[in-house]
Amino acid sequence: MPNYPLGPVVLDLAGKELLEDEAEVLQHPQVGGVIFFRRNFESPEQLTYLVQRIRSKRPNLMLAVDQEGGRVQRFKEGFTRLPPLRAMGDLHERTPAESITVARDLAWLMAAEVRACGVDISFAPVIDADDSYSSVIGDRAFSRDITRVSALGKAYIEGMVEAGMATTLKHFPGHGSVEEDSHEELPVDERTFEEVWQEDMSSFRDLLPLADGVMPGHLLFSSIDPNPVGFSPFWLQKVLRQQLNFSGIIFSDDLSMEGAAVIGDHRDRAEAALNAGCDAVLVCNQPRRAIEVIERLNGVAYPTNDRLQRMRARGAPPAESLAALQRTLRWQSAYTWACELLQDV
Repeated sequence: MPNYPLGPVVLDLAGKELLEDEAEVLQHPQVGGVIFFRRNFESPEQLTYLVQRIRSKRPNLMLAVDQEGGRVQRFKEGFTRLPPLRAMGDLHERTPAESITVARDLAWLMAAEVRACGVDISFAPVIDADDSYSSVIGDRAFSRDITRVSALGKAYIEGMVEAGMATTLKHFPGHGSVEEDSHEELPVDERTFEEVWQEDMSSFRDLLPLADGVMPGHLLFSSIDPNPVGFSPFWLQKVLRQQLNFSGIIFSDDLSMEGAAVIGDHRDRAEAALNAGCDAVLVCNQPRRAIEVIERLNGVAYPTNDRLQRMRARGAPPAESLAALQRTLRWQSAYTWACELLQDV
């Protein structure tokens, strides 16, 4: 059973079972992780078995999902239906102190449920400030108020950490002020660096010291740098690493998104992202392209392993199974909050 150091490629699977050709790909030294989608999930029991199958082939892989809540929740049946982050922001307007407790509890709930099935992380939290422009962020953001985003983001991070889950801030340096959806096209933001620094980046400056990872958005700040953020040495090395002193892992956003297409094909995108400063690259929904990326990177040494390894789950999960977790008082209290917030959505 190969247990190579983790490579920089994070890819996905076709369905609810691990296919033999997929198992072979997962054992390649350039692979570092798997991200799950809705098509990979049927039930907590099926997901747990799938995780066990993956671990039997490559025990040290990082396993991830987007389990934000609201519009972005991959695991549903048997899991708690999570409200969007905006519900916590709306609660903060009415009862700030209570909303901090709720954000911490719901983050713990999300992370504990994911961990109970053997998955290491959810790429969370979103700390974009929604300026009512973005079609893709919207209620995925806590608020348009930067101060509120920072306060709730801090509580959310604390809840994830309590459950033993590493955190990933997204989408650096802020996706909420552009209308375009980076899944469909490359959004262009014409603001100056000072405007971005004082506005959207405020929450990143506040929360980066608490974070394990960062995911830049596929965004072009045309007056600041000619490269989209995820392919920009200026944004990733000069600003994120040097100016903000961030030492955690930098994940690319999905290289299959149209916002990345300006760089070239998937192989070009992966090389450009890694050379710009990303530690790991996501190649989703395009298995042939993922293999092409692996082949392009084959034999190239990237210093990914330590940072990616630190994203693995920490300590024993809060419960040995999702069913056992749901019998705990901690879960039942958090579940009540989730149900109450959903009534207001």
